[in-house]
Amino acid sequence: MELGRFSVSLNVKDIKKSKEFYLGLGFEVIAGVEEQNWLILGNGDAKIGIFQGMFENNIMTFNPKDIKPIHKLLDEQGIEYSRQFEGEDYPKMAAFKDPDGNDILIDQHDE
Repeated sequence: MELGRFSVSLNVKDIKKSKEFYLGLGFEVIAGVEEQNWLILGNGDAKIGIFQGMFENNIMTFNPKDIKPIHKLLDEQGIEYSRQFEGEDYPKMAAFKDPDGNDILIDQHDE
């Protein structure tokens, strides 16, 4: 099953310091508004979102082209969603935790 593009959203203490750190590693700002405390950084295929004060834990995110088979698998495995958003005829997003409490977000983007 294809989970899609992977990225990580990091809860940071100081967005300016985090931005400078990741820029030093070769990332560049590709989206976001620093004054709103969020930026998306890219380096090749690697994407990192840095967010100050928006959520508590870091979040692993997958962006599939079709979330339907993923929902089916999650439902079959009895995965409990912590958050789910409805699309036209099926949910296009689901959030849940792995066995260690790490946050995972599956978010279908219509591109």
